[in-house]
Amino acid sequence: MPLFNHVKRWFCEGDLLYKVRDIFHVPALAAACVKDGELIFAEVVGERKIGSGELIRLDDAFHLGSCTKAMTATMLAILVERGSLSWDAKIIDVFPEAADAIHPGFHSITLVHLLSHKAGLPKDVRPDRNFFPKLREMSGPVVFQRYELVKLVLANPPSYRPGECMVYSNYGYVVAAAMAEKVTGKSWEELMKTLIFKPLGMESAGFGPPRDVWGHRRLIFTCQPIAPGPDADNPPVLAPAGGIHCSVKDWAKFVSEHLKGLQGNSKLLSKETFEFLHKDHYDQGYALGWLVVERSWAGGLALTHGGSNGLWFAVVWVAPKRNIAFLAATNCGGKLAFSACQAAISKMIKRFLSYR
Repeated sequence: MPLFNHVKRWFCEGDLLYKVRDIFHVPALAAACVKDGELIFAEVVGERKIGSGELIRLDDAFHLGSCTKAMTATMLAILVERGSLSWDAKIIDVFPEAADAIHPGFHSITLVHLLSHKAGLPKDVRPDRNFFPKLREMSGPVVFQRYELVKLVLANPPSYRPGECMVYSNYGYVVAAAMAEKVTGKSWEELMKTLIFKPLGMESAGFGPPRDVWGHRRLIFTCQPIAPGPDADNPPVLAPAGGIHCSVKDWAKFVSEHLKGLQGNSKLLSKETFEFLHKDHYDQGYALGWLVVERSWAGGLALTHGGSNGLWFAVVWVAPKRNIAFLAATNCGGKLAFSACQAAISKMIKRFLSYR
């Protein structure tokens, strides 16, 4: 029996997502699997807003958090292939007029430094209580805001010598996006729409919190729904690091394109460029928008990332050697939400191995 029929039959009969949702008490849960360029499973269960009785739909969007980083890196790769940027482009070459505002210690950082978390920027896994309010207060066109952010985050000396060690920094992806905006004259949002969303048919993709589905803050015994709006996400200036939303089916289109790309069948980029995106350039367990790990079920190398803005959680796993990927997302933040996503993915992995 073909793999698709096995997986489809098992999911229909096994009620996988219902069981996982009940165990981890998340409002809604989505999951998808792509194999050999084909979407073999996509499903959602639960509510758009807890207690509303309004069921989640397959075309509803989920906030992807830092899983956005792989999309931003892919967009930048397109600009590199087109000659608008280069991987070794230095920040000072793109922003020569800001030389006095940018600390000399940052003048030599490159696009690869920024996308690899090797640029010397401070760690910002959680919002800085002193710096974050300044971002909330920013006004004017978002391109201008990102340009101002470049000068703000690069004004002080590097936290470490660029290229010396890896420190996870969302600001690196915002600075990289600002470089793209400077050389193209277009906003990151416009570049994502024209270079990624439209070519891949990601019609549900957008920025910030989804319109129809509510995110939830995890409390001890329940989830608190947060209405879509400015307070339901990070400031828009930070979107290149974690501000995209889309349906699980549309997210699968993007992830599938990475698998196709490794086979030389992508409509976006060459095989060599996808290999560059997936390469761990500094042997640190992180490529360009992807964590790089070894997993036996993946047959070796696997690419993964998680993302959350505190009200949502999304997780993706890609196994290039098996030409398969698994995705899961929920409209709730917190450790239980992460565990729900990982549990859904674990179930899909086990079923794939059973029918390989």
